[in-house]
Amino acid sequence: MATSIFVNLPVKNIQRTREFWTQLGYSFNEAFSDEKALCLVISDNIYAMLLQEEFFKTFIKKDIADASKVKEVILALSAESKEHVDTLVDKALKAGGIEPMESKTYDFMYYRTFEDPDGHHWEINWMNPEFIPQQQTAAQQ
Repeated sequence: MATSIFVNLPVKNIQRTREFWTQLGYSFNEAFSDEKALCLVISDNIYAMLLQEEFFKTFIKKDIADASKVKEVILALSAESKEHVDTLVDKALKAGGIEPMESKTYDFMYYRTFEDPDGHHWEINWMNPEFIPQQQTAAQQ
């Protein structure tokens, strides 16, 4: 069985969050979504649990960082092409996100960033396949 990751992020407004990610073309697993939480489906094994702040606090003993003022994490997602990077970030901006940094182009990578309405920092990147080393599985080593 493949390992899945569930990134948990606090949000201020569940409905606004649902609208934002829907405009970017993402869907939600409704079995794990309600008025306190949304299960954003990023891929077959990657999910973001977008939790209303009060609900998020039930899982922690520390304060919630204000992502519009401080950064604790950069959430990086791969894209299938440079055009896909631009399409996704442009959708995020149209849906109310902001682009805090200029795009970056390297021989091996192109990326752009956006902040969602709660200030979470997302990086969308495309890696040039010519520069990606071939991965070896443990069995091959």
